[in-house]
Amino acid sequence: MQYRIKLICEEVDGFLREYLIDSEATFLDLNNLILASCGYKDDMTSFFLCDDEWERHQQITREDFGEKIYDEDTYAMADARLSELVDEDGQKLEFVFDPFNERSFYLKLQEADEDSDDAPCTIREKGEAPQQFLAIDTDDLIKTITDAKSKAASQEDDDEGYDPYGIGGNTYNTDELDAEGYEFNDGPDY
Repeated sequence: MQYRIKLICEEVDGFLREYLIDSEATFLDLNNLILASCGYKDDMTSFFLCDDEWERHQQITREDFGEKIYDEDTYAMADARLSELVDEDGQKLEFVFDPFNERSFYLKLQEADEDSDDAPCTIREKGEAPQQFLAIDTDDLIKTITDAKSKAASQEDDDEGYDPYGIGGNTYNTDELDAEGYEFNDGPDY
């Protein structure tokens, strides 16, 4: 069986891709098809299975990291077949193509077609794909780091006179404490 999958992106008006792919293909096959159709290089990408409100659930990662990132199961793209996790018309997925800036494509299983010799392929292409990674303005980055360091240093200066227990400063001599003036017990009496 073939799946027809529609892909959109919220940051570019008019951008659309539709793919035809075999239901027994892996998520890695779909990953490669998406990257090729958008002209992206292979990098740290991942899929999320979503509910009807686009809330993320199971994650399908590029590599198996051996740990759960969320409470749900995590799968490796090369090991997970589409038919194992995506099997109903209207199923929603999110494809994170820029993990550093949390930029994603949104995918929806449109319909399941009968077998075709053309799959996997891009059957509809509209608009230009967004840039894969956002450019980092190094001047802004340096300013942000400098501001954070300055704020941390001023916070440390402010904390020097802070007396959280109201005992006249952060220093006291433990020899001056009189243990006889305190009652100690083994716990509450019930």
